[in-house]
Amino acid sequence: MAIFVFADQHQGTFKKAALETLFYASQLASSRQQEVVAVVMGEINQPRALADLGKYGARRVLHVDAAWLNDFDARLYALVLKEMLNQYAADRCLMPHDFNGRALAPYLAAQWQAGLLTGIVSLPDDKDCYQKQVFSGKATAWIKLQTERQVLTLLPNTFTPQPGDSQAQVERWQPTQVSAQQKRIQLKEVQTTQGRVPLTEASIIVSGGRGLKGPENWGMIEQLAEVLGAATACSRPVADAGWRPHHEHVGQTGLTVRPNLYIAIGISGAIQHLAGVNGSKYIVVINKDPEAPFFQAADYGIVGDAFEVVPRLIEAIKKYKGIS
Repeated sequence: MAIFVFADQHQGTFKKAALETLFYASQLASSRQQEVVAVVMGEINQPRALADLGKYGARRVLHVDAAWLNDFDARLYALVLKEMLNQYAADRCLMPHDFNGRALAPYLAAQWQAGLLTGIVSLPDDKDCYQKQVFSGKATAWIKLQTERQVLTLLPNTFTPQPGDSQAQVERWQPTQVSAQQKRIQLKEVQTTQGRVPLTEASIIVSGGRGLKGPENWGMIEQLAEVLGAATACSRPVADAGWRPHHEHVGQTGLTVRPNLYIAIGISGAIQHLAGVNGSKYIVVINKDPEAPFFQAADYGIVGDAFEVVPRLIEAIKKYKGIS
């Protein structure tokens, strides 16, 4: 029996979180003497990318090559996956705990009548229990699903892939119980941002809060991010005030990120914000208030005025990197 993984892709490029999930599944499969099957939805203009999924642990790739699946649709994807999983008598399906995964997983679990466990951060122990963060990241719990069928989502940046040199066997698979006529959502327009790393995939994030006083001061956040090769983010009050777009908002009600380095500038560190960033490997806080709660969660902290500290930090990084 195989472990199935939903490998999300966009125009032939597989998301970092999808590759992490494949690698995780390969580690899980090796302990169970199972194989990993990657499921790819929609047309793809780089066929070689499908076989390359073998480098991340996939033994086989089932490609649902259909134009009506090019745009993500949780309902349709769940129906297609349900048919596939039933055909192969699968008992476990994994996917990333990202935007698409969080929409698809509960839909699939309901359709497939499976147990659902989201945001896992570990391989199962000898009792088949998985670890996940609870209480907004303030604690962890070990949870065991009692159902035979299981849908699991893996928190991004939990497992670092270690690509090999294997190639996966690619097979085309077409559903017989689901068709384009069942599509209810029509996509009218897509707006994309070029040249920026998605927050959920960024290894370094520079984030700003109300301490910046206004959107006119955001330039130094972008400058620091540029010299570090980082993505930019913000706290919820900043997004609510319209200083920054909501897709940059991290926290309990926004994105959950787990970068190697998270730099918080002018953010007090309310528990709602910490819930979205406390999985970061290192947290650096810059705030003029020494009593700011964020310092309790920081690995490194600088007490000082951001308008004095950040420009000096930028210059120091430029000098270190030899940037004029």
